[in-house]
Amino acid sequence: MENTVLLVVDVQTALMNSHPYHETEFIDNIRKITEVARKSDIEVVYIRHDDGKGTELERDTEGWEIFHLVAPKGGEKIFDKKYNSAFKETGLKDYLDGKKINNLILVGMQTEYCIDASCKVAFEHGYSLIIPSKATTTFNSRFSPAEALINFYEKQIWNGRFAEVVSIDEVIERMMQK
Repeated sequence: MENTVLLVVDVQTALMNSHPYHETEFIDNIRKITEVARKSDIEVVYIRHDDGKGTELERDTEGWEIFHLVAPKGGEKIFDKKYNSAFKETGLKDYLDGKKINNLILVGMQTEYCIDASCKVAFEHGYSLIIPSKATTTFNSRFSPAEALINFYEKQIWNGRFAEVVSIDEVIERMMQK
């Protein structure tokens, strides 16, 4: 997978400590895909949300840090954001364009907020996207259970419109092909 970056969005301590849907499988999938990316010379780029002073995602607090089980290694790039989109006022697009990246693998939190916004903005910018199934997560809301939200976005919103949603194993297989 040439000209590809793996984007890990908002997998932060405070969010993980709130126990999102299928958290163990989600973290296992993130760990697996980042490990394969590193071995396959696919750059891993992290996105971290700053929700402002007094929030659980306040900059420079423990909750704001990237969750320790999937933390960056060896100087991997981190972009901080204040909006749902990983692109708005972060410098991410310029960084990716400077490296001639045109393919993104998108994983992280929360399915219906930051992943959805980042997916659609990336699509608008002309990136080809893959979203591995079961590599995004969220929480139950008062309107819908987390499982239903994830299925809705993977099957009804993203796949075939803005991204290709495929199994984690298929993504890993593609990543390992040279």
